[in-house]
Amino acid sequence: QLQKDLEEVKELLTKATRKRVRDVLLAEKHKLEMEIKNQPPPKPKDVAEEEKSSLGGYTVKINNYGWDQSDKFVKIYISLNGVQKLPTENVQVNFTERSFDLLVKNLNGKNYTMTFNNLLKPISVEGSSRKIKTDTVLVMCKKKREEKWDCLTQVEKESKEKEKAAYDTADPSEGLMNILKKMYAEGDDEMKRTINKAWVESREKQYKGDIPMDI
Repeated sequence: QLQKDLEEVKELLTKATRKRVRDVLLAEKHKLEMEIKNQPPPKPKDVAEEEKSSLGGYTVKINNYGWDQSDKFVKIYISLNGVQKLPTENVQVNFTERSFDLLVKNLNGKNYTMTFNNLLKPISVEGSSRKIKTDTVLVMCKKKREEKWDCLTQVEKESKEKEKAAYDTADPSEGLMNILKKMYAEGDDEMKRTINKAWVESREKQYKGDIPMDI
């Protein structure tokens, strides 16, 4: 496109006779030549095709991971069978101060991605890296400050705070009810039966006057 613009400007220059018009056209010609010069060279077709084929298949979003931390690093462990057999350039991690995203290309015909946004605290982009181990990618986020992280992301922190607030109520019986409701919702059949039994027994005792407070 730029090349076509440049050709047209050159053609106009051959027809222009007034100095002011020629000066404008010459300035535009110089600008276009600089833009064309600074463009990245086009990739050879075979390289472009190779990149395209390396992203063939379908992309899987990674949801399972483990993590721990030291004074200087937060370490995220992602299990991927056979990842150590890939060329190192097929495992890419891009870091920003509060996020990172992982792309694993062409592992057993699939691509794998994982993105962490809104990390709990800032990280050093230059100091962060990734290591490829047997069946595992280790993402190492270098902490900007040597302090303990309670969780990985801001969203997790807010979720924990909301959950704590639900139980931390002025009325102890209400807090207990919230805990029981959560246990009932997340429990298996045995847990549900146990809670139901306890609930029925507590109601019976209340009706008999043994317990003045409704739990």
